[in-house]
Order: sequence, then C-alpha cells, then structure tokens
Amino acid sequence: MLQSILEQQLKKYQQWDFIIFLILTLLSVLNGQTTVFYLMYFFWCNELIRIIIDKFYAKKNPNASNKDWKSSDFTGGLFSMGIYWVFLVVFFGFIAASSNSEIIFTNMEVLFFQNWFFNINLIFVLVERIYLHRKQQPLTIYFGAFNPNMIVLHVSIIVGGVILFFLVKQFPETFTPENKWGSVLIVLPFLFLKILNQKLSSDNHNFK
Repeated sequence: MLQSILEQQLKKYQQWDFIIFLILTLLSVLNGQTTVFYLMYFFWCNELIRIIIDKFYAKKNPNASNKDWKSSDFTGGLFSMGIYWVFLVVFFGFIAASSNSEIIFTNMEVLFFQNWFFNINLIFVLVERIYLHRKQQPLTIYFGAFNPNMIVLHVSIIVGGVILFFLVKQFPETFTPENKWGSVLIVLPFLFLKILNQKLSSDNHNFK
C-alpha cells in the first residue's frame, strides 16, 4: 500500500519539487530571511547538486539519458559553475548589497549555510535526485556548460540584476528582509523561473 502511494507520488516529483520550494521560500519570507542572493544562490546550488549527482549515478542508472552527445566530461560545466559562484558571491552577495548591512548579514548566513530554510530546501533537492537515480527513473542529464538548467541560471542572474538595481537600490526601505511585501515582490520572478526550469526540463517522460 505504502509502496504504491510512493510510486504514484514519484510520477509527480516535479510538482512536489515546486511545492517544497514554494513553501520553504514563503517561510523564509515570513521570517525575514529572503534576499535576491538567497534565491540566486539556491538556483546555483540546485544546478551544482544536479551535476554532481548525475555524474555519480550516470552509469548506475540505465534509464538516464545523456543529452551532451554522450560525453561524460563535466569539467566544462563545473568550470562555468565556478565562474558563476565568484560572480554571485562577490557581486550580488556583497558589492550590490554594500549599502545595507542587514542584507549582507542575511547573504552571509545563506553563503555559510546558516539559513535553515535554504538548507532544508537543498537537502530535499539532494535526496530527491539521489532517490530518482536509485529508483532508475528515466532522467535526462547534462554535463556540458550549455543546457536548459544553465539557461535558467543565466536568466536568474539577469533577473536578479534587474531587481537589485531597479527595485532594491531605488527603494531600500521597502526591499529589506524584514519587509515581507517587498520580499514577496522579489520572490515572484524566481517562482516563474522555477516553473520555467521545469518546463525546459526533458525529464517529463512516462515514469515507471
């Protein structure tokens, strides 16, 4: 009975992925722990987890489909992720928030994994990806620097930049972690990006 329920829910894993992301993000908003960096860094960590787990399980999951011309070299993807990390942390984490010590403090909590809403979300992403591979579900995997997930990461950086310079910096009293309505306005574009990420994903096969 329980196994049957789990198998049914497994087919809806992308919906659950979005629901968990939505709930934890809203909880972080209500607790004044959400910034632009929080959301952008989550997208970055999400992609890094996917790359590493997919690399580890690529040969163990016969139903994993490699879309990068059968290449299993993921150094290009990791190199791009390294560049993104420096840019996100230095620019969005500190420089862009230099005029607001509260935002910098919140960003540092995220960066050093002291934000439990952020951490729980990442743990869910990690466990979910491992579980899908161990159940040998038909997943589409990418190891190159250019793939649908990277496209969403690109877009998130652009969106984050627009929000920071045209909203946060223009209305600093409104867009602070403590202002819940300001945080909601920041979160909304990233919720749409999360939906876009799932739409671009090729994992929508008929699950076993």
